[in-house]
Amino acid sequence: MGELETSTGQTPDSLMLHGFWYRALPGGQVSRNRLHKAMLLETPLVIGLDRSGKPFALRDACPHRGMPLSCGRFDGLQLECSYHGWKFDAHSGQCRLIPSLISDQPLKVDRIYAGSYPCEEHDDYIWVFIPEPPPPGAGFSKAVVPSFPAPRVPTFEGKYEIAHLTADLPCSVDHGIIGLMDPAHGPFVHQAWWWRSRHSIHEKQKNFEPIPMGFRMSAHTPSSNSAPYKLLRLYADADSITTTIDFVLPNLRVETIRAGKYWFSSLTTVTPITRSHCRIDVVACWNIFRWVPFGPALLKFVFAKFVEQDRQTMEDQSEGLKHNPHLMLIDDADRPAKWYFQLKAAYLESCRNGGEMRHPMTGPVTLKWRS
Repeated sequence: MGELETSTGQTPDSLMLHGFWYRALPGGQVSRNRLHKAMLLETPLVIGLDRSGKPFALRDACPHRGMPLSCGRFDGLQLECSYHGWKFDAHSGQCRLIPSLISDQPLKVDRIYAGSYPCEEHDDYIWVFIPEPPPPGAGFSKAVVPSFPAPRVPTFEGKYEIAHLTADLPCSVDHGIIGLMDPAHGPFVHQAWWWRSRHSIHEKQKNFEPIPMGFRMSAHTPSSNSAPYKLLRLYADADSITTTIDFVLPNLRVETIRAGKYWFSSLTTVTPITRSHCRIDVVACWNIFRWVPFGPALLKFVFAKFVEQDRQTMEDQSEGLKHNPHLMLIDDADRPAKWYFQLKAAYLESCRNGGEMRHPMTGPVTLKWRS
C-alpha cells in the first residue's frame, strides 16, 4: 500500500451498520412513566421506563396512520396513540386495543405491532439494539432477539467513580470514528499546558493486533510527552503504567489504563443519528485519585475539555466537507482508519453472502508515526 492513498474506496460512505447495540440516551434523562424521543440510524424512537423502572424502546410511529407515539399517553404499561387511541404494549409493541372496532369486526388486534427494539440500561446509558430494517411496506412483528449483550465499560476490583459526557458532531459517523481513532491530531487539537504541545512531537511506535470485529493497540507504556501520565506514575507509585486501546465495530473505542492497583477505563462510542449527524458519548470509570481532593472533578474536567475540542474540530471540518473535497489517507498514522473501512466492508459483505466475516488484518502489525 502506497504512502499516499486517494479517496477511492477509503473515504466515508456514510453507510450505517445495523444489527448492533447503540447508545440512545443517558439514563439520567429518562424518567419513569414519561416518554422521550430519540433518533438512531435515522430511526425515530420513543423511549421510556415502565412502572418497575425497566427501559423500553418503540418506533415513534403508530402503525395505523403514523402519528408519533411520543405524542400520546403512557400509563406505565401501555402507550396510547393520541390520534385514535390505539394502545400498544411498551415492551413488545403488540397492539392491545383499537377503540373504533365493534364486536363483530374480525380484525385480529394482537397481530398488529408497533416496531419494538431490545433495550438495556447500564453504565448510566440506555442502549437500543437496531436490527436490519424490514422490507418497505412489510410492517413489524415481534422484536428481534440479539445474540449478544450490549457493551459495558470494563471495571476492576474495588470501589470506583463513574462519569459520562456527550457531544453532538455535525458529520457522518465515519468521519466521527476515524477522528476518534486518529493518533496524529493530539498535539494540534488537544493542546494545553497541562497536557502536551506541538513542541513535544516525537516519533512513536505501537503494536497492533487483530481481535474479533476490530483491532487492538497492544498494551504499551503511555506517551512520555503527556503530563497526566507522569502525574499518575507518581501518584500510583507503580513501576509501570500500561495502556490498551481496542476498536470494535460498529463504533466502540475501549481504553484501559493500569498502574499497580489503580486503573482507569473508558468506553467511547460514535453513534449515527442521521447520515450527516452523529454523537460522541464517553463513559469512564476509575479508582485513580479517589482520595485526592477534587480528583474526580479534575478527571471530568479533562475529559470534558477533550470532548469539546473534538466537537469543535468536527464542526470546523464539516465546513470543508460541504464542498466534497478530494481526501486521502496516509501510512502509518491513517492505517487504523483504513482498517476501519476494511472491517466495515468485510462485515457488509458477510451480511450479503451469509459467509464468515474476513478480517482485513492477518496478524500483528507495527506502525510508526510522529505525534
